Amino acid sequence: METVRLGKTEIVVNKNGFGALPIQRVSDEDAVKILRTAYERGIHFFDTARWYSDSEHKLGLALSDVRSHVYISTKTGSTDPEGFWKDLETTLTNLKTDYVDIYQFHNPAFCPKPGDKSGLYDCMLEAKKQGKIRHIGITNHRLAVANEAIESGLYDTLQFPFCYLASDEDIALVRKCKEADMGFIAMKALSGGLITNSAAAYAFEAQFDNVLPIWGVQRMNELEEFLSYIDNPPKMTDEIRALIEKDRAELMGDFCRGCGYCMPCPAGIEINNCARMSLLLRRSPSADWLTPEGQARMMKIEECLHCEQCMAKCPYHLNTPELLQKNLKDYKEILAGKAY
Repeated sequence: METVRLGKTEIVVNKNGFGALPIQRVSDEDAVKILRTAYERGIHFFDTARWYSDSEHKLGLALSDVRSHVYISTKTGSTDPEGFWKDLETTLTNLKTDYVDIYQFHNPAFCPKPGDKSGLYDCMLEAKKQGKIRHIGITNHRLAVANEAIESGLYDTLQFPFCYLASDEDIALVRKCKEADMGFIAMKALSGGLITNSAAAYAFEAQFDNVLPIWGVQRMNELEEFLSYIDNPPKMTDEIRALIEKDRAELMGDFCRGCGYCMPCPAGIEINNCARMSLLLRRSPSADWLTPEGQARMMKIEECLHCEQCMAKCPYHLNTPELLQKNLKDYKEILAGKAY
């Protein structure tokens, strides 16, 4: 079994964290079954957030009776002290616990620090003093904010997108965390569904001994894949290396990661799926993408206001309206049987 130590938190778990965003899409019964199976078979790190609708509630249902045997990280997206404390109390109630192992700022546009105008970091310190949180973390999609967080020395963990499509700057960030003895939690290790070979994804992450990937799971068969890696962790082979290079050649560059920070769209466009539909259809095919409902979602692109709000909010600086139009054109050709 491969383990990872999350820096100065001294949290040590196997190299399979449970990303609990997707369980908001399943029933309480199914979520509890999946979460409990994960725990009983060796996954002991679970990541969620207040923004993930009822995800925290489902973790509370499944894991409250084994709370001392698991680590839970969650997040607040609040921008002021009042919202911070409201989020934290709601989280503790949802999780049926009196503490959070790692409490993270959820993708802030800046790096909160003691004494700044937001007052947010001071809330973290007070919450820690009260014993309601044990470690302070931050999540982000912006390299500048992530680097500032590491350099500040104020944070125990950083959660950042990291997969085998990573840039040299992303890899440098991981190494910088290790030098700072700061835990690195890798979100989007499957790039929002665009990476379809989980063994290759795992083998890439395994090359970095300070990285804990959190795999987004909503089905038992998905969980079984990652559980199998506890006793039989995939290794980097020539075959996997060739697959990764092929995917990097196809996917590197301007593509939508599906993070959703461009949302909501004033025209009602489901940007986080529509702006990458071409890739989803080819790499993660699903009949649902082509149903009448799926078509209606894609055709909403024709109502784009070109307000560019999505561009302003995109952490990857994508020309989102242009991506939407390209994907709509390709989608129409697929529907007409001219491409696939």
